Amino acid sequence: MKKVLFVCLGNICRSPLAEALFKRHIEENNLSHDFECDSCGTAAYHIGAPPDERSVANALLNGVDYTHSGKKLAKEDFETFDFIIAMDEENLKNIQKINPNGHSKIYKIRRFDLQGLNKDVPDPYYGEEQGFQEVFDILNRATLHLLKEIYASKKKLLR
Repeated sequence: MKKVLFVCLGNICRSPLAEALFKRHIEENNLSHDFECDSCGTAAYHIGAPPDERSVANALLNGVDYTHSGKKLAKEDFETFDFIIAMDEENLKNIQKINPNGHSKIYKIRRFDLQGLNKDVPDPYYGEEQGFQEVFDILNRATLHLLKEIYASKKKLLR
């Protein structure tokens, strides 16, 4: 079983949405038995908080229903998860600063987005509704390509 952790700053917009979209892709491809995923933030701003209501509302408009409770990245996560996926360069650097044992599978999510290779996922928190849709579209593409890359060795056809 492969375990994937999605990480942003506060764990209320981007990373819980990435988690929800990744779960949707694994379920649509009957791969739930092969993957686990979760999300967290590099900052402790929203520990225990639900996802941003604008992100949840936008996801619902796109057919994705999810819940989450905010949490902060912990050193134990480096032992638990096979892949740690940052939403942007700042959080990637924060993850790498506390990487206790040299975890080697830490990436930016847009490494898997062919339309914005290696760019940051913008933080929609201070923006308008269109920003949440943009983030949804980016993460939907990137999480599917992440799944395909991780699962490529199994040579299973994915939708």
